[in-house]
Amino acid sequence: MILNSILENDLYKFTMSYYYQTHYPNASGTFTFHDRNNTKYTEEFVSLLKEEFSYLSSLFLQKSEFDWAIKIINYIPQYWWEWFKSFRFEPEKINVYLDENQYLHIEVTDLMYKVTFYEIPILAIVSELYHKYNKDGYETKFELLEAVMDGLIEKTKIAENHNLFFADFGMRRRFSALTESVIVDFLSKHCKTFVGTSTVYLAKLLNIKPIGTCAHEILMFEAAVSTPKEANYRVMENWVKCYDGNLGTMLTDTYGVDVFLKNFSMKLAKLYDGVRHDSGDPFIFVDKIIAKYKSYGIDPMSKTIIFSDGLDFPTAAKIKEYCAGKIKASFGIGTNLTCDIPGVKPMNIVMKLKSCRINDRQPIHGCVKLSDVSTKAIGNPEDIENYKYQLKNYYD
Repeated sequence: MILNSILENDLYKFTMSYYYQTHYPNASGTFTFHDRNNTKYTEEFVSLLKEEFSYLSSLFLQKSEFDWAIKIINYIPQYWWEWFKSFRFEPEKINVYLDENQYLHIEVTDLMYKVTFYEIPILAIVSELYHKYNKDGYETKFELLEAVMDGLIEKTKIAENHNLFFADFGMRRRFSALTESVIVDFLSKHCKTFVGTSTVYLAKLLNIKPIGTCAHEILMFEAAVSTPKEANYRVMENWVKCYDGNLGTMLTDTYGVDVFLKNFSMKLAKLYDGVRHDSGDPFIFVDKIIAKYKSYGIDPMSKTIIFSDGLDFPTAAKIKEYCAGKIKASFGIGTNLTCDIPGVKPMNIVMKLKSCRINDRQPIHGCVKLSDVSTKAIGNPEDIENYKYQLKNYYD
C-alpha cells in the first residue's frame, strides 16, 4: 500500500474542500488524468494500479490525526474535521483504462468537496508505481539516502547562501513516499530556510508546518459556473468569507496574469499577503506585480510572491536575487526535490478539473485553464477558444 494516511494529500485539498462545502455544497465535478510525456503503459500496470486504488477505501482520519488537525489547521473549523472523520475514498468511482495507443486514462466524478481529494493520491500512486514497475527503485532507505544526499546537500547550501525560503511541494510526482519522507526529514533538521511541506501527513509526522492555499481547480470551477472575466475576483472575495484573512496567497495564472490583475482590486491587493506564480516568465511577472502594487500606493516589500513553476534551486536563486529589495519572495519546489534521483526520469503527469456543474439541475460545463504558457492550456479546444475570445480585451 503506497499511501500511509488519509492526511497524505496536499494542504490545499483540505482548504478547497471546506470552500466548496461553504459556497457550493451541491456542486459536482470530474477530474481527468493527463500524461504530458505520452507514456505508453501496459494492462499489467493498470491491474496493479487498480489494486492500489482499492486500498484507498481503508484510509480514514485517526483520532490522533483529528486532534492534531483541529489544533494546527485551525483555520478550517472543527465541525468540518468532524465531517471529514466520515469521509472515505470510493475506488469504484475511479475509472481507469488504456486506449488503443496504450495511453493511460483516469477519471473520477463526485461532489466537488469530495472529488477534490482524489487528484494528488492518484498522481502519487501512478508515479511511485511506475518507477517500481520500471525497476527504477532503491530498495532500502540507506540506498536512497546515498543516491540523493550529494544533491540534497548542494541544494541546502544554495538555499542558505541565498537566504532562499522554500517549502516541499513534491507529493504528486515524487519518486516514492519514502523519498519524500527522507528528503523532508533531512531538510527540516539541516536547512535553516526550509519552511514546511504541502503534504499534510508529513507535516504531522515530522512536526513541521503544512503549507498551501488553493489550486487552479477552484478558479476553473468558478469560471465555468459564472464567467472567466470575473473568476479571479469572485474566488478571492469568497475565499476571504471562508478564511477571514488566513491563507492570503492567491494563484494568478489560471487565465493569465493580465486577466488576474484586472480583477485584483485595491481592496484585495491590500488584504491578500501576496500572490503565487506558476507559469510564464518569472521576471516579467515580478515587474507586473510590483507595478500593480505601486499603482495602489502599496509598498511591494510588504507583500510576497511565492514561485512554484517547476523550479530547481539555481533558478530559484536567480529569481530571489531579482526580487531583492523590490518584493519578498518564497518558493515551492516539487519534482526537483522529490524525484531528482540519478538515473531516474521524473514523470510529467497532472490531473485537472475537466467539467463541473453547480448542482444536478444545471448543465455540465467544460472547464478551462489557459495559463501564461500556451502549451499548458487544458480544456476542450472549443471551450479554450471561447475563453480566449471572452478575455481578449483583458490582455495587455
